[in-house]
Amino acid sequence: MIHFVGAGPGAPDLITLRGAELLKAADVVIYAGSLVNPALLELCKADCTVHNSAEMTLEQVLAVMEAAEQAGRATVRLHTGDPCLYGAIREQMDALDALNIPYDDTPGVSSFCGAAAAAQAEYTLPEVSQSVVITRMAGRTPVPEPESIAAWAAHGASMVVFLSAGMLDGLQEELLKGAYTPTTPAALVYKATWPEEKVVRCTVGTLAEAGREHQISKTALVLVGNFLNPDYQRSRLYDPSFTTGFREASR
Repeated sequence: MIHFVGAGPGAPDLITLRGAELLKAADVVIYAGSLVNPALLELCKADCTVHNSAEMTLEQVLAVMEAAEQAGRATVRLHTGDPCLYGAIREQMDALDALNIPYDDTPGVSSFCGAAAAAQAEYTLPEVSQSVVITRMAGRTPVPEPESIAAWAAHGASMVVFLSAGMLDGLQEELLKGAYTPTTPAALVYKATWPEEKVVRCTVGTLAEAGREHQISKTALVLVGNFLNPDYQRSRLYDPSFTTGFREASR
């Protein structure tokens, strides 16, 4: 059995209980070494075979999985955050289906959740934003034209930009083509939940400058939107004048 496991955003204690147990029981671990905190490997058995997928191709990863399965060994494919976001797991699952190798998927805490926690922010504030756009800049991996940064920016919703910290000048330019203005608040969150976590608050108009000043060009998420401002309306759900299915309004 191949177990896809989300490692969480970085801190070793933010892996799920299920994920930790699978990691402890694994005979083989293939981990995304460029992003997964290596401290998580301390959960592995002494005789566990560990492979760093940052140095491997898809074909090499699959060859390790197939060999482990033939040997009756349990394999954990350890991805950063939650593997459903930029995890390249679909191509692995399709290949395993073709090989008739069973697998399951254990979700993890995504780094966009870790970034909000680091920034002490809520993406969905009443009367501010009720939608979160999770996207990335086009680089060596293209982005469909309808999903360009400028197209999403037109909505003015809360936005989390992955895999783009090395392209802040271009990102800033694209964000300003939409509903965001130079004064719209933004934040660079470097290695959310890791010991070296850093939150740099800025605006869309100073985004690239902030990246240069703080030497952030990778392993960071970009948060954009008015949810980072202090102004919002309190939730109706907890308002004394609001009746719900669990309590009557008190005034």
